[in-house]
Amino acid sequence: MGFFSSFATSASGLTAERLRLDLISNNIANMNTTGRPNDPSDPPYRRRIPLFAQVLKQAEGTSFEQSFFRGAGVRVTRVLEDSKPPRLVYDPSHPQADDKGYVAYPNINVVNEMVDMITATRAYEANVTALNAAKDIALKALEIGRG
Repeated sequence: MGFFSSFATSASGLTAERLRLDLISNNIANMNTTGRPNDPSDPPYRRRIPLFAQVLKQAEGTSFEQSFFRGAGVRVTRVLEDSKPPRLVYDPSHPQADDKGYVAYPNINVVNEMVDMITATRAYEANVTALNAAKDIALKALEIGRG
C-alpha cells in the first residue's frame, strides 16, 4: 500500500493548488467590484486566501479506497478572507459613493496575485512531475515482474 501513497500525495497537492488558482482568479476577477465604505450591508469583495495543512499519516483501519485518498500530502483546511481594509476612491458621481463621495474597492494588488499565480502554477507542475515519475516507476516495476 505504501507504493500508492505517492500517487495520493501528488494528487492532494494537485487538488490544493487547483483550489489556490481558482481563488486567485476570483480575486483578480473581483478586484473592481465596489461597495459602500463603512456599510456592513454592502461591503466590497475581500481577497480570499487558502490555508494549507500537511497530512502526515494515513488513517489506520480503513479500506483500500479510503486509505488511497488519505495518504500523506496537503489539504486546504479553510479559506480565509483578507483582513486589510478596503481601498477608498473618491468618486462622488459613483452610485455606491457614501456621503463623503468615497467608494470602497477591494484591497487587491494585481502584481501580488500574479506572483501567487506563478508560484501556484509551478507547484502544480512539480506535483504533475512527481506523479509522472511515480507512474514511470510503477510501470518499470511491472516490466521487471513480467521478465
